[in-house]
Amino acid sequence: MSNIVAIVGRPNVGKSTLYNRLTETRKAIVDDFSGVTRDRHYGIAEWTDRTFTVIDTGGYVARSEDVFEAAIREQVVIAIEEASVILFMVDVTTGITDLDDEIAALLRKGSKPVFVVVNKVDNTMLQSDATIFYSLGLGELYNISSMTGSGTGELLDDVVKHFDEELPEENALPKYAIVGRPNVGKSSIINALLGQQRNIVTPIAGTTRDSIHIRYNQYGHDFMLIDTAGLRKKTKVKENIEFYSVMRTIKALEEADVVILMVDAVEGLEAQDINIFHLAEKNKKGIMIVVNKWDLIEKNSKTVKVFEEQIKEKIAPFTDVPIVFTSVTEKQRVLKVIDVANKVFENRARKIATSKLNDIMLPIIENYPPPALKGKYVKIKYATQISGTSPMFAFFCNLPQYIKEPYYRFVENKLRENFDFSGSPIQVWFRQK
Repeated sequence: MSNIVAIVGRPNVGKSTLYNRLTETRKAIVDDFSGVTRDRHYGIAEWTDRTFTVIDTGGYVARSEDVFEAAIREQVVIAIEEASVILFMVDVTTGITDLDDEIAALLRKGSKPVFVVVNKVDNTMLQSDATIFYSLGLGELYNISSMTGSGTGELLDDVVKHFDEELPEENALPKYAIVGRPNVGKSSIINALLGQQRNIVTPIAGTTRDSIHIRYNQYGHDFMLIDTAGLRKKTKVKENIEFYSVMRTIKALEEADVVILMVDAVEGLEAQDINIFHLAEKNKKGIMIVVNKWDLIEKNSKTVKVFEEQIKEKIAPFTDVPIVFTSVTEKQRVLKVIDVANKVFENRARKIATSKLNDIMLPIIENYPPPALKGKYVKIKYATQISGTSPMFAFFCNLPQYIKEPYYRFVENKLRENFDFSGSPIQVWFRQK
């Protein structure tokens, strides 16, 4: 199962800065005003060979003042339920506030491992001030400065000790997760496939409570479907609906071999869809996009092509992804979704013989070698596929350090042109011969 680390705490304690440090991005907007984090933030972090998902809960707080604190409290409850480890962030410069006390009370009731992260401890004077947070009754304190990064190593060393061990898969059946924002038709497509009302379908967004595993065994297909439809409880604060849905989607996504991202044809691909897409790509999952409710779109001969181009523009640079247009209510192209998912599953497991790989790729590389750097020429001698859950290729050469990002992209595109890897992320490495 996936390991999810949720950063909780009141506004303006530095959650986004820590998130940026762990995921090595500058995506979260960081500002001195409380409640500035507006976007949905979840990213991949790595520490000592362990990969995990980090969620910055600041991005899921209501804008309206009256529900602001209620939203934070509710998020903590969701985090206790869904996350593997919780980082409770406090600010040494302000001490303990009433909201900190309330959050601590909720965390003490939960059974998940909680790390009290005291932020803004930028000098030894402040270290003695930090001891006040022992009174929260949550055990050991971790003094850090998320701006400079001091103290984060010790914190992460202890965090990864609490992760679940990654067990080998018992069930060899392919797993396909149907993900997407609430109310795009995830439950409906499963009902259409199974030919029965397996899931309750209502026009109210977010009726499915839990991620459901369903075995599909008909028309010569046999696989597991992971339904994440809606994926949330009725929360009191409507802004937290999305937070809950994201937590569950991440769990389903990490279990899956192929991620079927469903998009509403009327609304198009939105920011959260793009986030989920890139998370699936980073996790090296097979991916396909299903544009549902296609019957509601006015069409001419160019509509499909234009729509596909708009999607590919948004998901770039990884655009070699199959897109299927469906109308679940009209039963249009529903079985095609399964055929394409099977194909993506095959592509992700595709192995290319070394001789064939070299016969095709070496002449291409000879015609378009990497640009020379400081008068030195890179000579690529040999290529081979490395075994892994998704396609990985090693190209052996004399000066791998001189090869820049555009050439990686070029080689990946040539691999895609000559072998069918549609829907599967590819990794390319250049190594010293």
